[in-house]
Amino acid sequence: MKPLMSKLQLLQASFLALFFLSLLLHTILHHGTPFTYLAHLFNQNLAVSLSLTWCLLLSSYYYYTTRPHKVLLLDYTCHKPGFDRKCSYEVCEYFVRRSKRFNTISEEFMRGIYLKSGLGDETYVPPFIFQNDYEATLDSALDEAKESMFSAVDALLFKTQMDPKQIDILIVTCGSFSPSPSLSALLVNRYKFKPDIKTFNLSGMGCSSGALSIDLAAKLLLTGKKSRNALVVITENISLNWYFGDNRSMLVTNCIFRVGCAATIITNDTARRSSAKMELINSLRTHHGANDSAYNAAVQQEDEEGTVGIALTKDLIRVAAMGLKEHITSLAPRVLPLSQLVAYAYSALVSALSRDDRKPIVPDFTTAFDHMCIHTGGKAVIQQVGRVLKLSDDVTEPARMTLHRFGNTSSSLVFYELAYFEAKGRVKKGDKMWMLAFGTGFKVCSLVFKSLRDPINEADNPWNDCIHRYPVKAW
Repeated sequence: MKPLMSKLQLLQASFLALFFLSLLLHTILHHGTPFTYLAHLFNQNLAVSLSLTWCLLLSSYYYYTTRPHKVLLLDYTCHKPGFDRKCSYEVCEYFVRRSKRFNTISEEFMRGIYLKSGLGDETYVPPFIFQNDYEATLDSALDEAKESMFSAVDALLFKTQMDPKQIDILIVTCGSFSPSPSLSALLVNRYKFKPDIKTFNLSGMGCSSGALSIDLAAKLLLTGKKSRNALVVITENISLNWYFGDNRSMLVTNCIFRVGCAATIITNDTARRSSAKMELINSLRTHHGANDSAYNAAVQQEDEEGTVGIALTKDLIRVAAMGLKEHITSLAPRVLPLSQLVAYAYSALVSALSRDDRKPIVPDFTTAFDHMCIHTGGKAVIQQVGRVLKLSDDVTEPARMTLHRFGNTSSSLVFYELAYFEAKGRVKKGDKMWMLAFGTGFKVCSLVFKSLRDPINEADNPWNDCIHRYPVKAW
């Protein structure tokens, strides 16, 4: 049943009542009435104090009953394929030559891209790469999706000891594979989630969709007062998106994209704060698709022979830099300390007065964050982000090492990077973590987390077997 008055209306009515009460007391005390005797029982200062106390109590009640819930990252897991899925340079070269699907020029081009990509010899690829027919099918793509998603979700539910019936919201993001029934329906069928679960499928959102889906989950959790849990599954699918053609802009994806999947549980249940890993304290999404060059920087299309692939244009790096500059212009006032904002405002004023002879300074974002998970889209992307934000090699180390060990895992990449920080024991209680991701369209997404606990050695961290070898120097 709808209440007769909202809390805000009740608060307004109370203030009006107090105003008229004060006016009545003032009249009684100064002009005298049959109630003069009773009025003198109340001291005027006492009446004012009581009024202020009532206003304070009512305001506090209104704030605490209408304030938004905290959004907590309960925990997360990253899928780590088996040893037999590792893709070294030799495996790649063997596959390319034996498939006989590329001309010699394309083979040499991919060899050059791979050797300069920043990828190591331990990234992972789907099973069809190791099969004799070298041809992926719908079943191949479904097997890849099931293996990665089931592995990540199984580990997460075990880790959090959460019953699938406790999941209220399910979000699955996969940029380039959208089967029917959907991937979220696949998970509902597998884990027997409750009938009233709210499911969402995100597709075509590119590498930013991991950060974007966390933002979506947070917004959904903040829409109501009831404590709820959201399961977010972040994956990509390579099987049906391997490019067998000779268009150079499309061949690049074969060289840098690799298998990966992450799963995380986001909750607004404050009772779980003691067991939660992080708290989401800020998020920002900016879309730059109104600009034609940004929109066309990464596009799925057909080549001259009708073969479908993802074209990464030469304009991508410039577009990423442009989008990042616009994005941090909106993000900076939310996260930077006052000293950095004042310094930037002063430099912008000097630049304007000098008619752009002097460029504004770049704010130091390391003053706002203790750690940064920078988009590991490729070697050139990491370098460009470092140049735009004036970051040292120490700050970009986790991004570079994640690219080396796991390749570009698309939407899940920021979580493999977060796992690197944890494997190194660098994330302490109270630390702030910035996740930054780019996506087709062109989108830039930021998440800001605060760590709620000191690091612990977790058995399912995907870096456990190799963290002692990192960072590597040959990158």
